[in-house]
Amino acid sequence: MKYLFLVCSLFLFSINLLTAQKEYPKNDFIAPLNIPLRLAGNFGELRSNHYHAGIDIKTQQKEGLKVLSVADGYVSRIKVSHYGYGKALYITHPNGYTTVYGHLKKFSKEIQEYVVKKQYEDESYEIELFPTINDLQVKQGDVVAYSGNTGGSGGPHLHFEFRDTETEHIINPILFGMDVKDSKAPVFQNILGYTLDATSQINGQQGTYQLNFSRQNDGTYLTNKINASGILGFAVKGYDSQDGSYNHNGIYEIEMQLNGTPYLNLDFETFSFDESKQINTYIDYPRYINKHQRFQKTFIDEGNQLSIYNLKTNQGKLAIEPGQDYTVTILLKDIEGNTTKIYVPIHGEDKPISKPYPDTKTNFYLIANRDNYYEVDNASIFFPANTFYKNEYLDIKKEDEVLWVHNTEVPLQDYYNLTFDISHIKDSLDISQYFIASLYTNGSPRYENTRLKGNTLSTRTKNLGAFVILKDNTPPTAQAVNFADNQWISNYNYLTFKISDALSGIKSYRATIDGKWILTEYEYKNNTLTFNCEDLTFEGSKHKLELTVTDNVGNSTTFTRTFFRKY
Repeated sequence: MKYLFLVCSLFLFSINLLTAQKEYPKNDFIAPLNIPLRLAGNFGELRSNHYHAGIDIKTQQKEGLKVLSVADGYVSRIKVSHYGYGKALYITHPNGYTTVYGHLKKFSKEIQEYVVKKQYEDESYEIELFPTINDLQVKQGDVVAYSGNTGGSGGPHLHFEFRDTETEHIINPILFGMDVKDSKAPVFQNILGYTLDATSQINGQQGTYQLNFSRQNDGTYLTNKINASGILGFAVKGYDSQDGSYNHNGIYEIEMQLNGTPYLNLDFETFSFDESKQINTYIDYPRYINKHQRFQKTFIDEGNQLSIYNLKTNQGKLAIEPGQDYTVTILLKDIEGNTTKIYVPIHGEDKPISKPYPDTKTNFYLIANRDNYYEVDNASIFFPANTFYKNEYLDIKKEDEVLWVHNTEVPLQDYYNLTFDISHIKDSLDISQYFIASLYTNGSPRYENTRLKGNTLSTRTKNLGAFVILKDNTPPTAQAVNFADNQWISNYNYLTFKISDALSGIKSYRATIDGKWILTEYEYKNNTLTFNCEDLTFEGSKHKLELTVTDNVGNSTTFTRTFFRKY
């Protein structure tokens, strides 16, 4: 009787763990935009090599909407970058949270003046500032910025985050009372089964198995019964969307049950930036690389250290015994509790294996938790400990001028060092124009940040696959877009330029008017530079503009224009 009571208590405790959620203050904050909140992306959504750290709020397909401070606080950080969040603002609040506003077009007048002053002092568009608590204080509802499309944004929207100020952990903004209407259950698209050891099988096959399924009258999904034995795992593909939005957003919670008992549960309430790269152990990474499909595993693979799991019985791996019948239930839930269910019936049967695992052994076996060093022809490869998530047989070879460092189906969690000896290249005058490039699957090159030292080229990269040595002796191009040489531009608000580089890519640019550095904003998505004429007070009427653009191997172009302007 005592044993039964203990078992029941433990079961109830596990159920409580699944339903428990930390309370976050909901009444302290307002929405960052004064419009109905509709999402282009939600928290924890699966992105390339990371989880989405906030919510992407639609801005009616336009820029310039007023962005409001959601509570009292002070601007604690400002970052302006060509990539990432573009123009981003961080506001620290007295209740222990920090909010982040990204992809902004510009800041409010006071903040904009503060930033531009620092940019001119540093002679740099890209800048990171940490104002003190007294520099830029804001009240709830103050306009702090205007929405935009800067940085790595695919269209106008506001990226918005909540962070724990002390730990820097990111938290789902919807938990703070952000009102996003959602009455639709997640959409289920596909399910895969996996055999997870050398003796496991699904219908006589080993590896990844596609399950067939059908939608039932009650809205649930039922797969065909599978005959299996050994250790199995599953992965599902699906998405969520909210009312008034048809974007394919991420699923908030996934639960797996075995014969009606919770077996694994995960949700996207909070996580840390450090663990975000673990996404590549969470999804079926080879499937993503080969077919651009993101399947989310309901088992925990080797190297997965994510904190998103509330319950993980046997790491989500199922032990199927011959002669036994099982029902696996997978529940896909959104943050409002709307749920989609998938049932997987399994009959334990020890079938002969007709399609075994392929043999992947090579001459190079990597131990993940230690340093590994390899040499092939004129190249050396150094993988520091924990570059890989788990031990791997690596295929490393040189074919003609191409070095193959395994393949792109294996994810990395950190950088490794790749070095080429180029002493055989008889081009001492232009040796600095050589660089390391990785190759996309279509064969086009991608510049790898390359360092030249003596007769060696080296890079730190997180890319596997094909690498070559290339030479770039062609300088970048630069041209004016909206004005001609010797033109009067007194009524112009902005000067716009087009800059580009065909091979190694643009490393830097510098523009001056009458010898004075000017602030130009680079938009890499359309290769434009923009200068705001209001930034300067022009003396006289005739002015000389000079723009120098340099690529990643040192080739440069200097573009000059004379224009006339006076106030």
